[in-house]
Amino acid sequence: MTARAASTVLVGRESELTSLYDALARTGAGESATVLVGGEAGVGKTRLLEEFGSRATGGGARLLVGQCLELGEAGLPFAPFAAALREVLRRDGPGAFEGYEAEFARLLPELARVPAGVAAPGRPPLSDAPRGYLFDLVAELFHRLAAAQPLVLLIEDLHWADRSTRDLIGFLVRAARTARLLLICTYRTDELHRGHPLRPFLAELDRARGVERIELGRLDRDGTAAILTDLLGAEPPARSVDDVHARTQGNPFFIEELAAAGDPVGCAALPETLRDLLLARVDRLPDAAQRVLRIAAAGGTRFAHQLLAEVAGPPEPELEDALRAAVAAQLVVADPDGDYEFRHALVREAVHDELLPGEHARLHARYAAVIEAHPHLVAAGRAPAEIAHHWYAAHDHPRALVTARAAADAAAERYAYAEQSRLLERVLELWEQVPDAADRLGMDHLAVLEETLAAATTAGDLNRAATLARAALAEVDRDAEPLRAARLFDRRGRLLALLGKADGTAELGEAYRLAAGVPDGPERVRLLADLAAHLVRIDPEQAARIAAEATTAAEAVGEDLALLPTRIAMICRSDRAPDLGLAELRRAETLARAAGNAPALVSAAVHLSDVLYELGRYAESVEAADAGVAEARRVGISRSTGAYLLSNKAEALIALGRWDEADTACVEAARTDPPGVSGLHWLQLRAGLRLARAHPRADELVGRALAFLGRPYLWPNHRLPLHELRIEAALAAGDPAGAVRAVRAALADERLPELPREGWPVLAAAARAAAAAPDADLAAALAGPAVDLPARFPTERAHAVEVAALLAEGPPALPAWRAAVAAWRAAGSPYPLGRALLALAEAAAGAGERDEAAAAVRETAAIAAKLGATPLAERAATLARRVGLRGTAGHRTGRDLLTVREQEVLRLVAEGLSNSRIAERLFISPKTASVHVSRIIAKLDVGNRVEAAAVAHRLGLLAPDDR
Repeated sequence: MTARAASTVLVGRESELTSLYDALARTGAGESATVLVGGEAGVGKTRLLEEFGSRATGGGARLLVGQCLELGEAGLPFAPFAAALREVLRRDGPGAFEGYEAEFARLLPELARVPAGVAAPGRPPLSDAPRGYLFDLVAELFHRLAAAQPLVLLIEDLHWADRSTRDLIGFLVRAARTARLLLICTYRTDELHRGHPLRPFLAELDRARGVERIELGRLDRDGTAAILTDLLGAEPPARSVDDVHARTQGNPFFIEELAAAGDPVGCAALPETLRDLLLARVDRLPDAAQRVLRIAAAGGTRFAHQLLAEVAGPPEPELEDALRAAVAAQLVVADPDGDYEFRHALVREAVHDELLPGEHARLHARYAAVIEAHPHLVAAGRAPAEIAHHWYAAHDHPRALVTARAAADAAAERYAYAEQSRLLERVLELWEQVPDAADRLGMDHLAVLEETLAAATTAGDLNRAATLARAALAEVDRDAEPLRAARLFDRRGRLLALLGKADGTAELGEAYRLAAGVPDGPERVRLLADLAAHLVRIDPEQAARIAAEATTAAEAVGEDLALLPTRIAMICRSDRAPDLGLAELRRAETLARAAGNAPALVSAAVHLSDVLYELGRYAESVEAADAGVAEARRVGISRSTGAYLLSNKAEALIALGRWDEADTACVEAARTDPPGVSGLHWLQLRAGLRLARAHPRADELVGRALAFLGRPYLWPNHRLPLHELRIEAALAAGDPAGAVRAVRAALADERLPELPREGWPVLAAAARAAAAAPDADLAAALAGPAVDLPARFPTERAHAVEVAALLAEGPPALPAWRAAVAAWRAAGSPYPLGRALLALAEAAAGAGERDEAAAAVRETAAIAAKLGATPLAERAATLARRVGLRGTAGHRTGRDLLTVREQEVLRLVAEGLSNSRIAERLFISPKTASVHVSRIIAKLDVGNRVEAAAVAHRLGLLAPDDR
């Protein structure tokens, strides 16, 4: 993936832009205003002002820009004003200075070389004028320029300004107060050490009237993601965003540098240019302060004073002097709790990378020993992980092995499964380097593999988990430990399906074979329940047999299957139950809550929200999902057991017509980065939302979602919605032939007749494609599945009635669409109701029921406006124009949209006559006939005469006018 060098989008600065526009508006009203924009280097001050300047000049303001130079107090005086005046000279010529070229030459030396006679005449030379008079001349010049149009004077990098520049700025702000002048100054907050001359100057300006300060902060994670998406041309994986955001802490310049440095995003080493930039300020510190910074860098981005003192060892006064220098240089910041933090994580990274090998090992060993002796010197609960990290960095393998295992246990107790997985991976890495590893840990290598596999699965790292499962299967003795081997086969089979690599039936079959010879017990019962829950999506009959066996075994050993998360999945997929197992799910939820079984409780929430949605109880589905989201986050299983909660919530919100909330839920789901095919649900939903709203980046999400169809295996409940999405995307793109191809692929799916929930939306989309083509053969092919597929719940029944209406022709179409509208009202889903209303309006218009058509169009437009469904709103507006339903009472309606002559021409167009034949029939010239046809096409909002004829037939515009 290749990244551009710089982002072209402005992210997360809406409030700052608004403040600047407000200030500009005040100057446009005759006031003067000053805005001071501060922020650390790279935070985006220049980019913000570029965006503002572009819009300001587009709105009629004039922009002058001056740059302070990094030359210090003894540098070139008035440098930014010289740059601004140079632009005035270039654009307006010497006459703009009205004969005071000699005085302005103090600021702009080239004015002294203006040829005689070019400058405005009549002014006596005042080359020795005092500085105050010069300031007056500058203020007067800006006053003249601002009189013609609002003037924006932008002075960048005020932290480098010389004394003269600051004095002139102060004069303009406090004394001159030029009307219609907006003065904007930028400065770096990280350059302002305690003795910096800009500090008291800013304090003085703050007391002046009309001065406003804007502090640009770092971007949040969403801002980092937006910049990366722009740089890379596609949305990066959530983990890459997390890595980049953690390292850059939201600094846009650092984000751009890391994105350009390597692939995968966020894993690259620091570019040399960025490293040199970060270390430049460190190199200016005294040697003692540099030494303390190196010691601190080994301890991490944040460190306690007492911990640093224990590790560093120098006398307290020397340590404090070194830290004071680092704080004054804006490299380290102190907090009220007495701790310190590197101002930027990348500075710490750069300093740490400069450690010599021996220094690196010695410092980390010292940190490990100090924290072992004084664990209270680090944040509560962090001591095990810190100790493990430092022994590992010190290359003390035996200590690193033991402490990594202990830290993994501590991480699991805090539900930090990703951290647990990383620490156990370190144990596996160190195993071969510690000869007595098994004795030190009290467990064999296979047990470590199994524990790491479980942690990786819970953390959602499915690819790694699949690899670990394969490695564990290579070690396990299937004859000696069949149940252990069976559990590994079960896990690998489920992982392959979750990754979309295979259906896992071979592995699950081997797991069942191995478990068959094992006596009943709680572990075997749980394994059988897992197998049944997984197989229900692949082979329902075999799943039912294994579920019955698990139930019998559970009764024999006294195990309650309701508390098994995967058993919950089996219960709720019972299509024979009128409530889809809802009552049993409620019981499981109650038992899980009473037992404090968080995974079972989250699993219940996942399936409760899913079942409630299928039953059409959307608001309850949202509530169940919300409860599950909170619990999943509490125990750290949002990427595993709780992976579908946010997307289930989004699905129910879409059905309720709460699309903005649904989109937010999809964004949250994307942020959790559900692994494997678990990440498809939110993606497919958001792609459909964007299609329905005509979002400019809809195609990107549609493409990402449909790419899942290229995987070797997808569960049918994932696969069928993708068929629907592909049909809808083709229809939205105006590609009826592509839609027909997508329909034929969907009808060939063997699981379509077995899954009403997913099958009915596919059939409805297919019927829309058949109507749009139009394709009579395809419509006929849909009739059979539409009859055979059960319609059990309100949404399914509404889809069934809608499909019947889409396939209806002639007079039956109108009552069919009336029935479809009634069904969607009962189902409570606004968007499909809006589509049905629009089709009803079209059918009513064709049957001459103008009042009914008008009412349906108005309701459709209201629904589309509330949802932000732009294409639906446009289609409603188009239909209104075609049948003359625009405007208020008294507006022409029906065929009165066309003149009598245009109606005559339209009838002949519908008969297939050319313009010349129409001219002969109506005794007009071919040119006049062509004009009439063009007007008809425009009024009916169609692309050609064939479409005009089709619309006229459908809307009943061809019948003779009997009035």
